[in-house]
Amino acid sequence: MNSPAKPTLRADARRNRARVLAAAQEAFADEGPSVPLDEIARRAGVGAGTVYRHFPSKESLFQAVVLDSIEQLTEQARERLCATDPGEAFFEYFRLVAERAVLNKALCDALAAAGGVEPSSEQRADFRGRLAELLARAQRAGAVRDDITAEDLVPLLSGYVAILRQSPGDLGRVITDGLRAHPPGHENRFDTTG
Repeated sequence: MNSPAKPTLRADARRNRARVLAAAQEAFADEGPSVPLDEIARRAGVGAGTVYRHFPSKESLFQAVVLDSIEQLTEQARERLCATDPGEAFFEYFRLVAERAVLNKALCDALAAAGGVEPSSEQRADFRGRLAELLARAQRAGAVRDDITAEDLVPLLSGYVAILRQSPGDLGRVITDGLRAHPPGHENRFDTTG
């Protein structure tokens, strides 16, 4: 027996929901999950009732923000799968995911599986699948070491996020340079000929 389809939101309701999600993402990034729902409504330019109509609790709003962020990142990975320079597309995306996690506390919490917010297995598989595709394309192009696996990327991303959180600047290049097939400035480091 099929379950009934979810009702489609009217255009104005979709816009309000998107405004609430955007405002919540900003508020959670600025203040963490303790930000009041009234503050999110104020930032979105809607009444508190509008927030509660779409998200009956702060937890449901927090979860929606985290899942929306993961969906956006997955979509951005899909877009990079058509890039003419697979190596640059991979490294650009790797940095984007880490930088977004540093800037967005809600996403950081989700990536660390904190607060009970977890992407669905389908969302997790989709995100990791696109990341693996970007990796494979970059490896075929000779831009990324061939001994790196897709499973290696999640802990490497976590390390990159930790570095960026502790040392803003370019120290994260240590990780990205370690992923490169030929790190900048090290191509002939061990060449003893000539």
